[in-house]
Amino acid sequence: MPNVNALLADAIHALAWLPWWAESLVLIAGCCAVVLPLHGIAFRWMQRVASGRSLFWRSLVARTHGPSRLALLTVALAAASATAPLSWEVRIVLNQILLIAFVALVGWCCATAIHIATVIYLRRFKLDTEDNLLARKHFTQIRILERAAVTLVALVTVSVGLMTIEPVRQYGVSLLASAGAAGLILGLAMQPVLSNLVAGIQIAITQPIRIEDAVIVENEWGWVEEINATYVVVRLWDWRRLVLPLTYFIQKPFQNWTRDGASLIGSVFLYLDHRAPIETMRAKLAEIAARSRLWDGNVVNLQVSDARESVIEIRMLVSARNAPQAWDLRCEVREKMIGFLQAEHPDALPRHRSEWIGAEAPLRRAEERPRRAA
Repeated sequence: MPNVNALLADAIHALAWLPWWAESLVLIAGCCAVVLPLHGIAFRWMQRVASGRSLFWRSLVARTHGPSRLALLTVALAAASATAPLSWEVRIVLNQILLIAFVALVGWCCATAIHIATVIYLRRFKLDTEDNLLARKHFTQIRILERAAVTLVALVTVSVGLMTIEPVRQYGVSLLASAGAAGLILGLAMQPVLSNLVAGIQIAITQPIRIEDAVIVENEWGWVEEINATYVVVRLWDWRRLVLPLTYFIQKPFQNWTRDGASLIGSVFLYLDHRAPIETMRAKLAEIAARSRLWDGNVVNLQVSDARESVIEIRMLVSARNAPQAWDLRCEVREKMIGFLQAEHPDALPRHRSEWIGAEAPLRRAEERPRRAA
């Protein structure tokens, strides 16, 4: 630091022929022109050092690019303002800007630290495995808590930054003390945001949904793709995205197919004739499930679930490891069972029975009645 102060003193002595404002402006611009290239060189060197390491170190270096540049600029401006021949009013304004920059830097560093801690914690869990219930549980909790913590850090940072400005601080204190109509309007306007934030904390604790849960909401089937601070993104089966507020999953009923595990039981219904061979179909279903790579080996069953005037209802149950495999297994069982019945037992397929009576039949019966009487 003494060397830096000596260099700045020499620069001021060399620029003594300029007006004070031009001299200060050149000095501050020169400090920024020196610090920014130095930061770029140092950052590229850190990137080369971290390029051969794990993804964590690469992302850590990338995350610290903005905070480190802001920190160097703050230090350079502080050193330049302490040496430059500024007037009292300009020095007060510059010191206020530096104080706000320092508060923003601390908040930025806190948010970066929260993100790094989240990445370190979640590196132990994998979502791309079949039995990923524990991973989805931790991902959901940590992601929601991370967004809540970052939101809280941002609010505190903005609040502290405004409190450093005397006119704004006094206005804020008087506005809160008066508790007038403006405060009431602001509270009503913030109610949806606050309710969603509280709902996010409830979801993180109770976990009615998790990341990659298979759910049915608004008569649509899909997976929970993102849980943000105020809304949830559901990836539907046809690649559409359904965006819902967090309060939806607290206030309205929905179906969660993977609440306690990824395995699911799929049902297949067929409507057949009363002469359908039930025992033969039961054996065929077991054979189809055993040969399928989608069946998890747990549940396979066939039952007559209903009987109507013209058809009987056959329900076949098969289990799979997750929701997509359960859907594909249901389609496979349906296709192969229908093909089996068409080839081996065509009489089992549903048919409509009717009796056609010709036009001469009533006349023939009328002629036969006198003969029988005679």
